Parts: sequence; C-alpha cells; structure tokens
Amino acid sequence: MKTVEILITGRVQKVGFRACVRRIATDLNITGTVMNLSNGHVQIFATADPMILEKFISMLYGCPRAIIRDLRTTDTLPRSFEEFSIIKNGSRISTLL
Repeated sequence: MKTVEILITGRVQKVGFRACVRRIATDLNITGTVMNLSNGHVQIFATADPMILEKFISMLYGCPRAIIRDLRTTDTLPRSFEEFSIIKNGSRISTLL
C-alpha cells in the first residue's frame, strides 16, 4: 500500500469535484480524504495499491464541470484511513451521503 498527497489547481471548487473524487475513490476501494483549501486548490490524500492510485489519478480528469489546470502528486508516509471522506470546514462528511 502507498499513500500520496495530490494537490489540484484549476476550476475545482463549487463544481461538485470533491463528490466526484469520493465516488471514484470509493469505486476503486481507495481510502483517504479530499478537501478544499482556502487558496482555491483541492488537496487529496489517497491510500491504495500503486497501480490503483495511477488509475485513480487519471480518472480525476473525467470529473464533469471541473477543469484541472495542474495536478501534483507527492509520495507521503503511509497513512491509514477507514474510508474515503470529504473534509468540509474541518469536519468529515461520511461516504454514505
């Protein structure tokens, strides 16, 4: 298992991007978090098999209404998450929404 941090810039806030990210991650059995940053970017932490993470990253470009200008991936120390959650204003939104 591998954990990556993904920082995304572009038109990725207020277009349903986080929900799309969560849907893709859940479909691929990836755990982690996604949240909007105050600078207009989106930050994702994702944990899964490296091949699954590559597929996940490529699928992010298919989120409707979002326009990804730049996507930067950084390996981080492995992290364990119970599920894939949206973090909104410091609190998690369940994947069951």
